[in-house]
Amino acid sequence: MNLLFVCSRNKWRSRTAETIFKDNQDFNVKSAGTEPSARIKVTSNLIEWADIIFAMEKKHKQRLTEKFPTITREKNIIVLDIPGEYQYMDNELIEIIKTSVSSYLDNVIKE
Repeated sequence: MNLLFVCSRNKWRSRTAETIFKDNQDFNVKSAGTEPSARIKVTSNLIEWADIIFAMEKKHKQRLTEKFPTITREKNIIVLDIPGEYQYMDNELIEIIKTSVSSYLDNVIKE
């Protein structure tokens, strides 16, 4: 299963999520940002590749659906509601991501 994590600049939140889940053998994981200044920018190819997209905030989901309306229509985009107040690999951020994403992925794996 291919997971894509999205935040604004792909420096802290989505990059942390990618780092957390990249060694899990059940998933292929990538991350990207919605801003022009993003370390890795979201592209249509990344969206098409992803089975599930995790957006850190509602605004990220909105940007994805506005910029890529056709390909996001059929995609499962989950909003995690994680604000941009954390640094890369911040312990609290790691816990929040693990808790919110793992509970969702556990349900997907069971299906």
